[in-house]
Amino acid sequence: MNEDFFILMGVLLAAVLLATPIATLVLTLRQRRLSARVAKLEAAFEAALAGPGPAPAEAPRAEPLPQPERPPADMIEAVGPWVRAGRPAVPPLPEAAEPRETARSQPGLPGPASGDLPPPDRARPEGPGRIAALSLWLRSNWAFTLSAVSLALAGIFFVQYGIEQGLLPPALRVAAAVGFGGALVAAGEWIRRRGGDGEEAPALLLPSTFSAAGLVSIYGGIVAGRLLYGLYGPELTLVGLVATTLGAVLLGWRHGPFLAAMGLVGAGAAPFLVAGGQGATAALYPYYLLVAFLGLAVDAFRLWRWVSVLALAIGTGGAFLMYLGGAGQGGWALTLGALVLLAVVVPGRAPVPEHAAPAPSERLTAVLLARGADAGPRLSVPVQLALGMVAAASFALWYTAEGFWSFGTLAALSVGLVVLSLRAPGIGDLALLPAAAFLLRLWTDFWMASQFTGLALGSRPPETSPPATATALLALAAVMSVAFAGRAFGSVRRPLALGAVLTAPVGAALLEFRWAPGLVLGSLPWALHVMAVAALMTWFAVRWSRLEDRRPMAWAILSALASVSLALFLLLDAAALTLALAVLVVAAAWLDRRLRLVEMGWFLQAGVAAISYRLVVDPGLVWARFAPALPMLAAFAGAIAAVVGARRLLPPERRLERAVAESAAAAWAALLVNVLLTRRFPLIDPVESVNTHWFLTLQALPWLVVAGAQLWRIGAGGRIDLLRRIVAAGAFALALMPLGLAVTTANPLGAGLRGEILGLPILDTLLLAYALPGALFLLGARHLPGLGRLQSALAALGGAFLLLWAVLEIRRLWHGPRIDAPGVLQGELYSYTVALLAGGAVLLWQAVRLRSELLRRLAMAVLALTVAKVFLWDAAGLSGLVRVLSFFCLGLVLAGMAWLNTMVRRAMAGDQGRN
Repeated sequence: MNEDFFILMGVLLAAVLLATPIATLVLTLRQRRLSARVAKLEAAFEAALAGPGPAPAEAPRAEPLPQPERPPADMIEAVGPWVRAGRPAVPPLPEAAEPRETARSQPGLPGPASGDLPPPDRARPEGPGRIAALSLWLRSNWAFTLSAVSLALAGIFFVQYGIEQGLLPPALRVAAAVGFGGALVAAGEWIRRRGGDGEEAPALLLPSTFSAAGLVSIYGGIVAGRLLYGLYGPELTLVGLVATTLGAVLLGWRHGPFLAAMGLVGAGAAPFLVAGGQGATAALYPYYLLVAFLGLAVDAFRLWRWVSVLALAIGTGGAFLMYLGGAGQGGWALTLGALVLLAVVVPGRAPVPEHAAPAPSERLTAVLLARGADAGPRLSVPVQLALGMVAAASFALWYTAEGFWSFGTLAALSVGLVVLSLRAPGIGDLALLPAAAFLLRLWTDFWMASQFTGLALGSRPPETSPPATATALLALAAVMSVAFAGRAFGSVRRPLALGAVLTAPVGAALLEFRWAPGLVLGSLPWALHVMAVAALMTWFAVRWSRLEDRRPMAWAILSALASVSLALFLLLDAAALTLALAVLVVAAAWLDRRLRLVEMGWFLQAGVAAISYRLVVDPGLVWARFAPALPMLAAFAGAIAAVVGARRLLPPERRLERAVAESAAAAWAALLVNVLLTRRFPLIDPVESVNTHWFLTLQALPWLVVAGAQLWRIGAGGRIDLLRRIVAAGAFALALMPLGLAVTTANPLGAGLRGEILGLPILDTLLLAYALPGALFLLGARHLPGLGRLQSALAALGGAFLLLWAVLEIRRLWHGPRIDAPGVLQGELYSYTVALLAGGAVLLWQAVRLRSELLRRLAMAVLALTVAKVFLWDAAGLSGLVRVLSFFCLGLVLAGMAWLNTMVRRAMAGDQGRN
């Protein structure tokens, strides 16, 4: 043991003997270099004051400006990465400034320092960013950083060496570590008094280096005495840490940010270095709070800014590592809340925060509205610190904490921030962040939700009361809503009012769709919970009705209506719920007419979407097909009547909402027709009738009518026309699906028994299935506005349907109701030729009547197709006089039509010449 001790002392003595001349040489060279730089700067400064040249003899010479006095060595502040990016290291001398302002601008004095934000009306200077400045400083001063780390490790390793070798009793080991740290602090203070502290001082950064290493050694000794040896209790440990922290605050104030940074880093690492990773305990949560307070307290007066960020990062990171090591999630959650409190209170240097506007929501709104222009004042640095810490704490509580430690701490944090912001408009909306994390936790806490759902009425023992988990969570959300409503004044009225009307209702909705409280509490008790939320929202609306700003009241009314809708959803059956939603839509339209609130139009659109979802999906068309007729008719007819009534109640300026109501009425009417057809025709053949060509077309026709009606009303412009086009496109797509099936799989040519044609020739199901849609397409192409380039495509689609109808009808005339037999009869073949000639003649006649070059060319194409058919197909089955007579008649017809085509072309050319 003694031999090891003498070896250690020898090594230390050798290190001192070797380091002393090296340090002396380095300091001498740095001093000479510094003197040369100062001389150059003074010469350049005098040359700049002298001007470009001697003045004329007759002109009076200006008196030179007095040289500014150099501050004493103990007032010199280190210049490094804590200087605001882009600012010169030496502030320029103002041309005319008050003496008091000049004194306040000198480094090392209290008040606005180099870390302050520039005035709003002054352009932000360009320069390297903070990260680049920090990197540059570390490259220039890495030796001091490593020196501080080495000295701090020396004190900590001394404690470990004493443990391993048993050199001293535990109490003396701790005393030696603390004494070693005190000696380093005393040495740093002695050097600072004689040589200053900072890059421009003769002693450079040596005082900060020794003092930072001493603080780390003291922290390590105190922590080791508690965690490793148990020499004293938590009370004495706290006293020692608080005393050390206060001393560190004073030292950081005198020395500069290098000492503060090294002290923070060392204090954060001390528990891990001393305990070797085995000291994860809840007692270290207050320790890291003190570390964070140290950095924030120093920076609150010196305004280095980045020291506060470092302090919060070390405090949060150290506490998180304790949590990962098993120190408990309760302490972790409380530590996060305490860190938020420190980040809000300490940088403002006031027990009651008074952060100035703008708030983050105001700044975000200004930036979005400015679109690249000047967005006004920026967030102050205290607001930025508070925003960052609140966001980090909210995320950590959502992601890492579990159960009510997460929910309770987030709710307490939100309410606490509301209280702290009563006189601080700059942080008035920060309480919304933990509230958002609370709602997100409601949706993502699958384990807690599954445990709650597992206690459903049929799963828990009889005569046992249900758990109050859902009630407690909804109560926490309601408390946050009440807090937001109470703070909804001043510049953050709208953000907090929005938070008030969303937190509790959204919480109820998330609980319903993720936690299923109705299965545990019962439908009626849970619906009463939701109705209580609706009553709270109604109270908000009444409370805000006296405000000039009508938006908060409108939002509260919307939230109350949504909560009532959710309660009705829990209690009513399919038809009754649809009717209840329809009544709410009418109520929203009436409120909009009375109060002129645009938010009621939003609710109307949301209500229309909800009713559409119920009519189509849940319970949807399947329910409508098999439900009793009276409830089905009541649901559809009531919804249609509601939107028609809402359209009449809406103010004339609500053009978009009126168009939504009108489009919904048309679409729901088409759905009702489809449902009635589906319920009626399967009575004839329940299996096959729904897959026939005529039934599929019946399903498509209502949607074609809806699409045509929407296109017919285009012309208002703006979003209304866009909405009508979207609805028309959707309806047309819904119509094309059954029409495509009618043309392909349900086509009578290959559908077998399902393809049997009903009715008399011409007046049969082919007319309904193909001719009617074709005629509608042609009429739409001719008369509907807003088609643009789609007009020709729609006309071609209509012509294709009419051509298909003609072909199938001719085959039906020759084959009867079943046309799926193989082969083509000879008379059927001639009928197709005659039909083609007749069609070409009709097209040519229309070309003459309408003076249409397109129709004329189409007619000639039909005639060319007829000739090709006759020569390539019909001629093979003809012989004798029949073939002679057929070709003779064909020739006469073609000659007549060719003559007529020539006359039409000349007439059209003459019309163009006259025009």
